[in-house]
Amino acid sequence: MLLLRHSFTEGNLKKRYVGVTDEPLCLDGTRFLKEHFYPDAEHIFVSPLRRCVQTARLIYPDRAFHIIEELAECDFGDFENKNFQELSDNPDYQKWIDSGAALPFPNGESREAFRWRTLRGFQKVVGYCLNRKAKSAAVITHGGNIMNIMEEYVSPKKDYYQWHVENGCGYLVELERSLWKRNWEELHVVATVPHIPSRH
Repeated sequence: MLLLRHSFTEGNLKKRYVGVTDEPLCLDGTRFLKEHFYPDAEHIFVSPLRRCVQTARLIYPDRAFHIIEELAECDFGDFENKNFQELSDNPDYQKWIDSGAALPFPNGESREAFRWRTLRGFQKVVGYCLNRKAKSAAVITHGGNIMNIMEEYVSPKKDYYQWHVENGCGYLVELERSLWKRNWEELHVVATVPHIPSRH
């Protein structure tokens, strides 16, 4: 199963907190996908946000895919579509930083609510694949969602922030069917794909 973060948007290039803002891929983001190779997949699952849908269509043209609402990005609330420079004088932002990013986003989503929403969505994906005896799948979503999944399920365990993934990159994981059915808890990392071989 490929867990892939969508390609670049303008907000990503400007280091903004792009959550529920439904912006499209930028030219650099489109170009990046066209210059890199991604493994094929029997089933494709996508966040409902436009940047993920566009990424899926560029990598897997003319293929059907499943929209998974729970795999949408976090709602960053008052920090939405702003970067750290624009938030530097915001006392709520400083409190959030001082908490180690543990506090909920003001007027947005809490870390735990986002985490559990992501995991519900991923369980839908895995259930669908197991029921159909799928041999491969791709999940095109957001960086934080991938970090939630990796932190929860991958063995050996690593901290959430250790699973950071860049745009257009991700992880290729192997799901152990018997372990998953027994306790829903183990994936094995086959490969990380931060440096995907060029098509050329």
